[in-house]
Amino acid sequence: MGKQFRYGTGTAPAAIVADTRDPPGRVYNGARSRTETGRGTIVARAAPIEDATVVATATATAAAAAPRLELRGVTSTYREGLARLTALSDLSLAVADGEFVALVGRSGSGKSTLLDIVAGLVEPDAGEVLLDGVRLRAAARLGRSAYMRQRDLLLPWRTVVGNAGIALEVAGASRREAEARARARLGEFGLEGRGDAYPAQLSGGMRQRVAFLRTILAGHPRLLLDEPFAALDALTRSELHAWLLGLWEREGQAVLLVTHDVEEAVMLADRAVVLSASPGRVAHVEEIRLPRPRRRSLVTDPAFVRHKAALLAALGLLDPEGLP
Repeated sequence: MGKQFRYGTGTAPAAIVADTRDPPGRVYNGARSRTETGRGTIVARAAPIEDATVVATATATAAAAAPRLELRGVTSTYREGLARLTALSDLSLAVADGEFVALVGRSGSGKSTLLDIVAGLVEPDAGEVLLDGVRLRAAARLGRSAYMRQRDLLLPWRTVVGNAGIALEVAGASRREAEARARARLGEFGLEGRGDAYPAQLSGGMRQRVAFLRTILAGHPRLLLDEPFAALDALTRSELHAWLLGLWEREGQAVLLVTHDVEEAVMLADRAVVLSASPGRVAHVEEIRLPRPRRRSLVTDPAFVRHKAALLAALGLLDPEGLP
């Protein structure tokens, strides 16, 4: 019998399933997952975890004091045809426990690559990746963070509770137990009475709520979000912003959000990190000093406008001399 595969969860994970938009022929340096392009998913095959001894011997004190995730001097390259291109160059970043960080940058600046590195789907060419203060190679990072892509990736033949419970099933729960636990939290996710519905019966916003429930039920302390609201209309996106903030305030994970939307970054994050154009480097860090809980009315507040203008200027989309 061949190796088993897992869906982004579990203490000794063997794989993660996630959406990919990599063009044909793009191969990251190092071990690369096989791709099921017809389903828009990638399945990352795990190598034997060489860092198990390191993980086991890390002290609780060091882990408690360390950021939930940290990248030190990370450089990542990939092949495109015969050329080798650099996605990220000497990038350092940390996210503390309970902190919400937004990553903003132009297309091609390496934002999604960064999330893939944290999740263990990609091994960087240089630099270190630490989770809870422990330096881990890609295979050991697999399944230690909850990772949600832009597409919801719901299985059309499974109900809402069946889709939401997948992570629990992979972790060893029976299907009945997983669906029961998912059903118990439907109300929190605005899905009350929809547990037996199928994806085709749901709106885009409701499908994203199911995907969030699936992600949260995995129970990981790190939440990686790759443009989860990009495909939604403006009104639904605004509604889900408020809902996500409430969920995060209750759950308290360390969140790293990738977005192209500067207003979204200011509304949600404690800190917004702007990446330069390719290769991606940290070009600007904006501390978002706005009160919580955040209301939609904040978008007209002068402080909100100043943060937004500073991010637009860092992206080269606004003349710095015109900053308020």
